[in-house]
Amino acid sequence: MTDNAISEGSELSAPARFRIACRFTLMILALIACLPGHYLWKLSGRRSPWPRIFLGWIGWIAGARVQCDGRPLRSHVLFVANHVSWLDIMIVAGATGAAFVSRDDVARWPVFGWLARLNDTIFVARASRGAVHDQAKTLRAALETGQPVALFPEGTTEGGAAVLPFRASLMAAAVPPADGLKVQPLAIDYGAAAHDIAWIGSESARANAGRLLARRGGLSVKLHFLEPIDPAEIGDRKALAVLARERIVSRLEASASDPDPI
Repeated sequence: MTDNAISEGSELSAPARFRIACRFTLMILALIACLPGHYLWKLSGRRSPWPRIFLGWIGWIAGARVQCDGRPLRSHVLFVANHVSWLDIMIVAGATGAAFVSRDDVARWPVFGWLARLNDTIFVARASRGAVHDQAKTLRAALETGQPVALFPEGTTEGGAAVLPFRASLMAAAVPPADGLKVQPLAIDYGAAAHDIAWIGSESARANAGRLLARRGGLSVKLHFLEPIDPAEIGDRKALAVLARERIVSRLEASASDPDPI
């Protein structure tokens, strides 16, 4: 077993345990440092920048070294991205300040549900087909405030480095679009490391987190912010989902063949 790969029930080396302990401690310290500023900012009635700062720090502590290719829109934008790991949330939030769309059961998770609410997460009941209209309505209301929102339309990390078909249900929030709304495809590119960090199969959240936090050194990640799409020009949520996925897949394939790796 290498020092960078651990699995459920495996024996961690002393250096791996030390890295996990150090990174976890730094994450707790980051939370303690950010909470006072967050609540003071909220008292002013303005949207707090501290969740973005905190999540960006968490991604950095976990080893992510992020480069941005292209320019993210800052408001009235729905980012749609491929989904590889829980680390995706940290690095996308740190780069964009976006709130996220998440399964409603996450709201009930100890600690993590509370942290998700701090970042204005939009909780939806994805398991309920009858709730699609209400989900889209909730998401649309958030987008109309100008708040950037990020969505992982695969709905799972099971695809690993591959990009699964995008679910079109929540795209209904963008068709017809709110005033000025754009959909910006975002390709999250871990390079060859995507196969190592992907959260797939029966691996538990604890084992996957431990595997990432036990890694040596940094993890190069490139965020490709692609050309925004005007939903008004597409007019159909299914076509919008297909087009966004095609652009992301195309960019990841081009990056994989690039002689200058990230």
